[in-house]
Amino acid sequence: MPEPSLKVFTGNANPALAQAVADELGIPLGDILVGRFSDGEVRVQIQENVRGADVFIIQPTCPPVNENLMELLIMIDAFKRASAARVVAVIPYYGYARQDRKVRPREPISAKLVSNLLTVAGADRILSIDLHAGQIQGFFDIPVDNLPAGPLLARYLRDKGLSNEDVVVVSPDVGGVERATLFARMIQGGLAIFAKHRPDVNKSEMVAIIGDVKGKRAILVDDIVDTAGTITQAAIALMEEGAAEVYACCTHPVLSGSAVERLKESPIKELVVTDTIPLPPEKRFDRLKVLSVAPLLAKAILTIHENRSISALIRETME
Repeated sequence: MPEPSLKVFTGNANPALAQAVADELGIPLGDILVGRFSDGEVRVQIQENVRGADVFIIQPTCPPVNENLMELLIMIDAFKRASAARVVAVIPYYGYARQDRKVRPREPISAKLVSNLLTVAGADRILSIDLHAGQIQGFFDIPVDNLPAGPLLARYLRDKGLSNEDVVVVSPDVGGVERATLFARMIQGGLAIFAKHRPDVNKSEMVAIIGDVKGKRAILVDDIVDTAGTITQAAIALMEEGAAEVYACCTHPVLSGSAVERLKESPIKELVVTDTIPLPPEKRFDRLKVLSVAPLLAKAILTIHENRSISALIRETME
């Protein structure tokens, strides 16, 4: 039996990232039409033969979340009906991931609903980067690979000289302690944690800092920066506690609402992010640095296509 061919396709969520991944793999992007009918419904037409192929669809479910999610679901369905051998949904940013549990009565668990939709649509496997909560992998009854972007971000900061005892990695909340601990290990720095109270959706209040930050160069580490309220409040609190300077990094720069204005007015010296989510010109500013996850995704796609170990790739990435 000949090996199935490797094909990479994309919708409209992040075509620049998909093209960069295809370039890393040395193959052209697959030919597909993803548009709209006159009534706004999603229109998909695969314009090449995919029978027996290993198909990877690169489509983060970033804003506009519902549009991009529907495109992904309909593309998956189209590829299954076109007899692809395997359909892997490559979702660098998994939308609805923060709704992974019931915080208040009578709320949905939307992250689980999205996992059901992806599975029912016909996805054979999910490939993502820095899922907001590890337990989301358990919402699926198909394989889920969760790649870390931390080593990419840490390598950039180490190259800037942020890697010794006068550097402290700071988690903006207790939920991010594991992420911050791994990051601190990668840059050989100290660790501090914010205790945070969240009175309402997209609102937070810093209560206390656990750890020594006085005179240190602080690096705030998070997976998502959405409204930027938490990270800018944390940066201000760090400076008030005597930090020498504050950097911040995250994997997914949602940057909704007044996030850009908040970041521009904050004491954050540089915000380092990845391109899991495309950033239009109005969301870019001088102190923003964007690193590409295309090489990481390309390695993972090739590893899956060749049925090799993803855990070995992750270990190699963490070194």
